Amino acid sequence: MKENIANIVKYNFWDGNSPETGFQRSAYLERILKFSGSKLIRVLVGQRRAGKSFILRQIIKNLVESGIHGSHTLYINKEFVEYDFITNYKQLAEFVQLYRTEMKLGGKLYLFLDEVQHIEGWERTVDSFAQDFAEQYELYITGSNSELLAGELASLLSGRYVSFEISPFSYGEYCHFHAYEQNRGSFLEYIQSGALPDLFQLKDVDSRRLYMAAVKDTILLRDIIYRYSIKDARLLEDIFAYLVNSVSNLTSVSNLINYFGSKNRRVNYETIAHYIHYLETAFLVHRSERYQIKGKEILSGTCKYYINDLSFRNYLYSGYGYDLGFLLENAVYLQLKVEGYQVYTGALRNGEIDFVAVKGDHTLYLQIAVTVMDQQVYDREFGAFKTIDDNYEKFVVTLDEIRFPSFKGIKHLRAWELSEILK
Repeated sequence: MKENIANIVKYNFWDGNSPETGFQRSAYLERILKFSGSKLIRVLVGQRRAGKSFILRQIIKNLVESGIHGSHTLYINKEFVEYDFITNYKQLAEFVQLYRTEMKLGGKLYLFLDEVQHIEGWERTVDSFAQDFAEQYELYITGSNSELLAGELASLLSGRYVSFEISPFSYGEYCHFHAYEQNRGSFLEYIQSGALPDLFQLKDVDSRRLYMAAVKDTILLRDIIYRYSIKDARLLEDIFAYLVNSVSNLTSVSNLINYFGSKNRRVNYETIAHYIHYLETAFLVHRSERYQIKGKEILSGTCKYYINDLSFRNYLYSGYGYDLGFLLENAVYLQLKVEGYQVYTGALRNGEIDFVAVKGDHTLYLQIAVTVMDQQVYDREFGAFKTIDDNYEKFVVTLDEIRFPSFKGIKHLRAWELSEILK
């Protein structure tokens, strides 16, 4: 295995080598590095191409700049063919021990395992290293499937890890990357484009469309079809297209059964439910449960789905009947989620509130509209809160340039200013 060390030098921060780290995502770095020095395993999960690998390398760079010798960091990325010699947990353990021996390392080794799900039984070695009291390790791992936490880690590493969901660029990151001011124009560009980092290097629509098709196909194939032995790949993609097209609409498995039935396609409840779940585990879509505001409980049955990045709609399914309202609502949902809120669809006896956002003991109500310049629309959106008699903050979020005054305690918020109330 000694020759394998030489083959991966280019990916590691050894002997002054400095691999590409990309745009620094400071918010994630700050959250993750708070746990530096602890025995907890740091787990980064999220959709493919959202930037997990870059963040890992940014963490390594930060450690080296803080005084950790580069040789005490080891980066293993199972997406690269140079790491094909590691296929299972035993080979992983053997290689790490060989590295320690060859580098004559004493003290702590900072181990970074990228797309760890491709190593069979990886959790056994990670668990062993995490508990090793003879040799010190600080562990960082990434994966592109949420069941990395719900399955393997939850059963074996319970209580010994902390997780971070990595999302595509937020609006603030988008503006920082492009050196834009935060205003209506840049926000419209953001929601009508997409937030996957690699998109920013592609200048024309055709190139972006091809790139997004490749991202979508890779996620469906590698993170769902192979992992779960999917038999009907076409149905899986058609369900994804349906959910993209149904953003902000109440959806149920029965809705999809009826939809495919109208097209003379026979599908069953269990298959549809499983396929939707798989799309969620791959971070392609997110579920917003209905929350009964009066009873303070989750309602089963219908829910809403939001896509993880608007580029799927903008470049792959743009022929659907979207307007700015759908894009705005999806973008607000994602911003709330990035800021750590649990997001629900508020259910009232005779209507709904677009979002009930909960973070600890902090709760917000948000109603989303492109504009409230029309008096009838203004009355409808601000009036949506009239039957809610608690004291939680209430906002109407729009794309209007004009900032409207508060009305009966309900505040108007321009979409590009949303982050100001979420800190």
